[in-house]
Amino acid sequence: MTKTDDIVEIKDLQTRFGDHVVHQDINLSVYRGEILTLIGGSGSGKTTLLRQMLGLEKPSHGSVRVFGKPARGASLNPQRKHIRNRSGVLFQQGALFSALTVFDNVALPLRELHTLSEPVIHDLVMIKLDMVAIAPEHAYKMPATLSGGMIKRVALARALALDPELLFLDEPTAGLDPELSESFVDLILTLRSEMDLTIVMVTHDLDTLVALSDRIAVLADQHVIIAGTLSEVCQHHHPFISSYFKSIRHKFDQRNPSESTWKTAPMPS
Repeated sequence: MTKTDDIVEIKDLQTRFGDHVVHQDINLSVYRGEILTLIGGSGSGKTTLLRQMLGLEKPSHGSVRVFGKPARGASLNPQRKHIRNRSGVLFQQGALFSALTVFDNVALPLRELHTLSEPVIHDLVMIKLDMVAIAPEHAYKMPATLSGGMIKRVALARALALDPELLFLDEPTAGLDPELSESFVDLILTLRSEMDLTIVMVTHDLDTLVALSDRIAVLADQHVIIAGTLSEVCQHHHPFISSYFKSIRHKFDQRNPSESTWKTAPMPS
């Protein structure tokens, strides 16, 4: 992918919790229009870095800028509101409010603007639900009555309620069976194209990683050891990369030996 401009810019970031160092001297950019996936072992700080991009946590040192503005700030700061209104987030388990209907969950970000009438909000909510293939008859159901796949789609509709430019996905296909996972990946690709989205994703699912990622940033040894395409990452000599990808290489080769993704992504020796 050709760099145009940085939607997210992380410079010299360090994260410490007491004496425990999670991140050290991290420099990373997210380019407009790309899907960047964060991977790393347990405790590598993937979710922490995602939360810092969202402005929910402050690094110990360094800076995180989103749309050219500091990601972290007071909740009433106009710059922070501007960033929030241009971003959406899909949490791992959907994080729907259990006491609100599907409709009211999606309507919540729109109502927080305090600028839209209820008829306008109604129309916008129904449009977003239609975009994620949720039929109108499900709009007034409670989250407890929904399947796991429907919860993900409703949560995605809520994340897209304000027509964001930047979308954060935390384990978007976790808990879904293979068929639903593939369908959800197709939905994300379609919405990315239709809405011109820039996406930052954390995932452990290799099918999702391969299907969606333009670039992959690998967190290990407290650093981003490489950020590049799948082929570039797989050629990088590091024990985590070797173990992470090598164990599942045969799955992709066996699925379609003549057109395997891994044919262009040689593993490090």
